Amino acid sequence: MRVMRADLARRTLCPEERPLPVPGPGELLLQVLACGVCRTDLHVIDGDLPPHRQGVVPGHEIVARVAGHGPGAGRFALGRRVGVPWLGRACGHCGFCGQGHENLCDEPEFTGYDRDGGFAEYTLADERFCFALPEAYDDLHAAPLLCAGLIGHRAWRLAGAATARRLGLYGFGAAAHLIAQVAVALGQEVYAFTRAGDLQGQAFARSLGASWAGTSDDLPPVPLDAALLFAPVGGLVPLALRAVRKGGTVVCAGIHMSPIPAFDYSLLWGERVLRSVANLTRADGEAFLAQVARTPVVTHVQPFALADAALAVQALREGRVQGAAVLVPGRAA
Repeated sequence: MRVMRADLARRTLCPEERPLPVPGPGELLLQVLACGVCRTDLHVIDGDLPPHRQGVVPGHEIVARVAGHGPGAGRFALGRRVGVPWLGRACGHCGFCGQGHENLCDEPEFTGYDRDGGFAEYTLADERFCFALPEAYDDLHAAPLLCAGLIGHRAWRLAGAATARRLGLYGFGAAAHLIAQVAVALGQEVYAFTRAGDLQGQAFARSLGASWAGTSDDLPPVPLDAALLFAPVGGLVPLALRAVRKGGTVVCAGIHMSPIPAFDYSLLWGERVLRSVANLTRADGEAFLAQVARTPVVTHVQPFALADAALAVQALREGRVQGAAVLVPGRAA
């Protein structure tokens, strides 16, 4: 089978032929149908995150068909379509897992980082950490739900944004374009912030129902109740704190961020809250997938062949993807 492995020395992806993997106890052999390209994959390839495995196959927004079972696996029938997210396994016995916070597990395994991911024709997954997918989404459009959607939803929930009237989104990419639709459908006002000069991104945000769109340096026309930061730029933190009202919340939703510059205490004062989001739980996944089954969102995707994975990564690195890039192994290069 063909895979695209991370070449950390050259900060790119390289094709490689490998034998079909054999599923272990509780694992599924999966034929990959589509796999989203996430900014976290970029952080793995570029070495922003400490390397966990040399030659790892990235990709953690996997839509796949069950092609085989390891010993004891049987939750999903052969031929069933499933989704595989970033959290590939949790230990189940540390203090965090015992308290229902498996996203903070002390001994986790992450898809496309510790375990080989979906930039491949086939992969393996622990069936306990796979999701059934809503039938309304085809393979290509389901892929971004599995990280962009899940992390966006967790950040939105932890910001208390479900009860917020005015929601700011910094970095209008794959995650923001999904949670914006959920927020608008629930009657919230969305304020979108993009990099300077990104008029196309601002128009895209308005087309999805944003009440206002501008650059990250701009102050919104009204104070925000909450702001979600999806761009990995530490300099956005004081800008977002400046934009939220007293008692408002700013959530940093990425796994990696550049250094946060020093800022005046007055930006935090007034019981504003600054917090991060780490990974996700299976409960997050079930809740979000149920939400988008009830309130469908349109996932805007740009498909690439598996052989063109390096081009997809470069397009994401340069900010040339509107919505989400998705690899399709069966697509011609």
